[in-house]
Parts: sequence; structure tokens; C-alpha cells
Amino acid sequence: MNDKLEQLKSAILAGQVPQMVLNMISYALEQRASDIHIEPSANKVRVRYRIDGVLRLVVEYPSNMHPAVVSRIKIMSNLKIDEQRIPQDGRSQVTTKDNREMDLRISTLPTVNGEKVVMRIQDKSREIPTLVELGLTGNSLKFLQDGLKDPNGIILTSGPTGSGKTTTLYSCLNILNKMDVNILTIEDPVEIEMEGLNQSQVHPDIDYTFATGLRSALRQDPDIVMVGEIRDHETINVAIEASLTGHLVLSTIHTNSATETLTRIINMGVQPFLMASTINTIIAQRLVRKLCDQCKKQISIEQVKQNDPDLYDNIMMAFKSIPASEKANYPELAATITVIYEPVGCAACDNVGYHGRFGLYEVMDINNTIREAILVEKTSLQIQELAQEEGMITLEQAGLIKMALGETSMEEVYRVARRSSQETGKHMEEEHTEMHIDAPVVASSQAPVSPIAASQAPVSPIASFAAGAPVSPPPAPPVPSTLEITLPENSQASSPQ
Repeated sequence: MNDKLEQLKSAILAGQVPQMVLNMISYALEQRASDIHIEPSANKVRVRYRIDGVLRLVVEYPSNMHPAVVSRIKIMSNLKIDEQRIPQDGRSQVTTKDNREMDLRISTLPTVNGEKVVMRIQDKSREIPTLVELGLTGNSLKFLQDGLKDPNGIILTSGPTGSGKTTTLYSCLNILNKMDVNILTIEDPVEIEMEGLNQSQVHPDIDYTFATGLRSALRQDPDIVMVGEIRDHETINVAIEASLTGHLVLSTIHTNSATETLTRIINMGVQPFLMASTINTIIAQRLVRKLCDQCKKQISIEQVKQNDPDLYDNIMMAFKSIPASEKANYPELAATITVIYEPVGCAACDNVGYHGRFGLYEVMDINNTIREAILVEKTSLQIQELAQEEGMITLEQAGLIKMALGETSMEEVYRVARRSSQETGKHMEEEHTEMHIDAPVVASSQAPVSPIAASQAPVSPIASFAAGAPVSPPPAPPVPSTLEITLPENSQASSPQ
């Protein structure tokens, strides 16, 4: 058994709360945990670590120790010890016995069994990974590197909470961080302190928001500005203003894909011509677990075909549609998928089958072809098809490449990425809805009219006006003299709401 785990258990048995909390954090660092969950129940308290995106039970301790544990953590993060009725948030810096510095973001939540505590761990001694180490390869890496070379414009990365967006931005800033440029960041909170950057944390309670921070940053003679998140119309407007005045702006936004980011920005009230002239690159990303190299098992793709023919057809269709320019980046990649790998579990991966994580990236390069499509307001599906013709791969295709190379499993890919068949159906449904909502009413005296429609459908006042006929309101629908309600057998009628 691990020495640090033994020390944690010994501290619990001895009732040494300060040592117990420190060992809990130290062991979490060793296990590469991103969060520590301390959750009270009726008879015990369990401690779970989020490792590679999944929660694992580590240890349990008696309920009578929990108030002392919570108080110790509150003292570390300057929270109110005597306040147990409302949630509290705090921060703390800890140095372990092996001289590793950590930044802790601590959140408490009152429950029926006591206060639950979650500690988000940020290892300050960890080096910022490169783009390749994050999982960027092929066309996606090239598109992002090209976007970082532009002197002005906007680079956006999207994805759900915990998908590594901020880490991607820090990796980009690490490339841009040179002596001859002035880089400012507006963050909430500042997660990693980097030498050479001017980093500022927002305080919404005193009206220091992303938008106001970005406006102030523009008066600091910046070359590059990083904004933690674009949430509203005001922030995106200031970002556009910054890019139009010669600045490179990096930020995050919450959407599901690169194409949907364009729709989200339009919903914020941005005109298409401003989007086309300012946005350089859009990234959508997810994190997937990496298969353990010691125990992963190879299976035939035919087993997938036997178990789920629809999924097999979807995999083959999506893999076949990967652009040839992208496949050329992987000489070891076969023309089609014949084998895949699945997790097994061994001592090296703690019997999980996975060890570590990497990113799946969908990077859209806003070139002249995409800009023209934005200007003429083409649909999301049409823009995505154009982007794929220009070399973009979807999150699903990025995952299938990693799966074919034996780096992750099929289950992990489809845990975070939508099937291409579902994506197409979703967009078709959206376009069908938009066609009925946004289509203008056009009257033509030469258009063929269905006899049934002509006899039953009321004439639109707009159509009558366009045809030169006097406008009159449509006749009211006839009111039935009696109302018949048929109930199924053994059912009871309820009073109207």
C-alpha cells in the first residue's frame, strides 16, 4: 500500500486533524487528483478524489471528527468557522513536506449531515504543458499555431467546465510570452501565475467584471489580452473593439462545438460582418482518459459491428469522412479501422485501465471561405461542411483517430463527443425550424395553390395587401355548440387548471 495513504489512515486513527488534512492533500497530489470531495453521511464521512475526471473513494473517517476537519480547512482558507448555515468560498496556499506548492480553491456547502467540502487543487509547481502535450496534432495544431501568429483578432476556445480550456489558453500564452510584447490577463480566478504576464483577478461584487477589466486593460497599452470568459453582450463587444484596434484577444466561451460558437455570438447581438472581420480561430475541446499502456487489450472492430451495427456504421462513416490532408499527418494510420483497444486494469493504473488524460480538439480556421459563408449567413451545417472541406476535423473524428492509434477507447470517445449522425439530425431539425420561423410571406398570383388549401386556409392580410385586395381580418373559427370529451376507460377527469 502507498506510504502516503498509510500516513493518512494513521492520522485518522490517531485523531490528528491537522496532520490528516495535510496528508489528504499530499496524497491527492501524488494521485494526480484535481479535486478532493469530503462528504458527510449519517454515520461516516467519505473522502473521494477526482482522478482523470472520475471520482474514486479513498478513505472514510468517523462523523465525530468532521467538525474539527471542516474547522481546520476553514482556518486554512480564512473562512468563518462559526458560520455553518450558508455556503462559503475561499482560497489557500499550502506547501507539502516534499516542498510542493499548491493553490487550493475551497468551497463549503451545508447539507443535512453537516458541511460538505470540495477542494480544487492547482499544483503551482507543475509546468505548463505544450500544445502537443495537450493532445493537439495534425491540422488542428497547424490552425491554432497560425492563429497565434496573427497580430490581431480573436481566438476562442469552448467546452464544458473542466475540459481544459484555461490550460489551453495558458499554453498559448506561454508561446506568445516574449520580452517585446505586453500581455494582460483578466481572470476569475488567476489559476496559474506566469512570469512576464500582468494578471488581474475580477471582483464582480465591486463591479470589476470581465467587461470593465477588459476596457481598463485596453488603456494599459497591451499587445495581447486574455479574458477568462466571454459571458455577455458587453464583453464580446469590448473584445471585438480590442481586435479591431490591433490587439490579439484570447478567451473562452461555453458552447458545444466550434460551429455553434458562431451561433452563440450571433445570439449575443454581434453582426456577421464584425464576426467575419475579427475572429481568427475557434477551438472546441474535451478531455478523455488515456488507456494504460501496460494492460490495454486489442479487439476486432467486428465485435462492435455484432453488438451495435448502428454505432459501427457511424464510426466507419465518420472515419471515412476525415479529410485526406488530416490523414496524411498520421503515416501509421490505416485506411480504415480494423482493431480498437479497451481497458483491462492492472497495478500500474490502480485497476482502472486508464492513466492520465489528453484533449480532443476541433479547431476551425476562419479563412476567407468561412468568412464569406458568415457574411451571407449560411447555416451552421453548411459552415461546418465548408470547414471540414478546408481541413477541420470534428471532436468525434479527433477521438476516432486517437482510438485507431490505440491511445483511448471507443467508450471514452463517445462519452464526450456526439455521433455525426446525431449532429446532422440536430442541424437538420434546427434548419427546418428556422425555415418556418424566418421565411418571409410572399404572395404570387401565379403560384400554384392546392384546392384543399384554397378552400380551407384563411387568406393572410399581408398576402391580400400585396395582391392589391382590401385587407380584412380573417373570419373567426366556428364555435361548437357542444364540447365532447372522450376519456379512456378507468380514467378520472380532473378539474381545469
